Amino acid sequence: MTDFESFTLDNGLRVIVHVDHSTPLVAVNLLYDVGSKDEDPETTGLAHLFEHLMFSGTKRIPNFDTPLQIAGGENNAFTNTDITNYYITIPRNNLETALWVESDRMNEINLSKKNINIQKSVVIEEFKQRYLNQPYGDSSHLTRDLTYKVHPYRWPTIGLKISHIQDAKEETIRDFYYSHYAPNNAILCLAGNIEVDDAKILVDKWFGSIGRREVKKRNLPEEPEQTEARFWEVKRDVPTPALYKTWHGPIRNSVDFVALDMITDLLAGGESGYMQNILVREKQLFSNANIYVSGELEAGTVSFYGSLQPGVDIKKADETVTEMIEELTSKPVSYRDIEKVKNRHEASAIYGNTSILNKAMNLSLYELMGNANLIDKELETYRQLSTDDVVRYTKKYLSPNNCNTLYYNTK
Repeated sequence: MTDFESFTLDNGLRVIVHVDHSTPLVAVNLLYDVGSKDEDPETTGLAHLFEHLMFSGTKRIPNFDTPLQIAGGENNAFTNTDITNYYITIPRNNLETALWVESDRMNEINLSKKNINIQKSVVIEEFKQRYLNQPYGDSSHLTRDLTYKVHPYRWPTIGLKISHIQDAKEETIRDFYYSHYAPNNAILCLAGNIEVDDAKILVDKWFGSIGRREVKKRNLPEEPEQTEARFWEVKRDVPTPALYKTWHGPIRNSVDFVALDMITDLLAGGESGYMQNILVREKQLFSNANIYVSGELEAGTVSFYGSLQPGVDIKKADETVTEMIEELTSKPVSYRDIEKVKNRHEASAIYGNTSILNKAMNLSLYELMGNANLIDKELETYRQLSTDDVVRYTKKYLSPNNCNTLYYNTK
């Protein structure tokens, strides 16, 4: 069991403390409940832009990285559809440096016109390099657009268009910061060599004076149920064709998600996964093939990707993937295969939680989902799944009428 204590400051900041004296370090994880799903459809890419802006300094700390490097700390961040997450690992004796810099940029950042334009240029260049000028780079835009019709998951975190970032007004950018970056819209987790009482004193010292802000209320459009298959074919200047398939899935905090996680592990879990054995080795249709369930908090997707071997007919490859999935509903999965996947998943979960940073991230995410204790309970749910569950959830989600297929062909 992962022991922790939690408390909330008067300004609404939720705090989790996990004590681990086996390390001289403390992981500081600060999760903001804002992702690309919170953007206006006409101004996408702001959540990711702010990941960059948050590292570009404040009036008091012009260079965010310098104090942390002097104190022996390491830091980074990521943005996705649901959250923006900042993390630091630092020696216990220098913990206050991490709390100082994080609280400072929660309170205020450099939103000067000059700095905004610099960070816009950085993000635009990233957009070009990773999504426009990279082979298969626009695949995430295409598959999301094919899968979602109204929900904001229909655009990737980088944004829908470069022009949305380029043309974003200073007023819009400022409003995004002050209506999402707030103590009452964040979860702070400290994991490592620290006592709970000390954590309470230090967190209140550095974050307690930051005032609440009016957080923009979330009102996301509900994606309508998909009732028929969708298909799209594009031609690009790429070395080999690729097949993409998506199915609408469940919300993250559900038994259905855990079941689909196991099903995708059966299909593509490492070297012993069915897809690796059959699609890649035996039939030699793909040079690589993978399927996974997205970890998005709203109703996400199950996604398949496969890069075809030279000369393979993409339609034949597509039909073989469909047959393999349908076989899960007609030919019972062996008990041995189920146990193998469960054991591998359990080992991965246990190994992952040996890292104080992983624990800090997971505790923060599960707290956002409503219960930090899910860090242990989800594994219990996984262990209880059966062969019948594989059949039931495969039928429920991986059906032809719920499927979106993209043929990414060569010119």
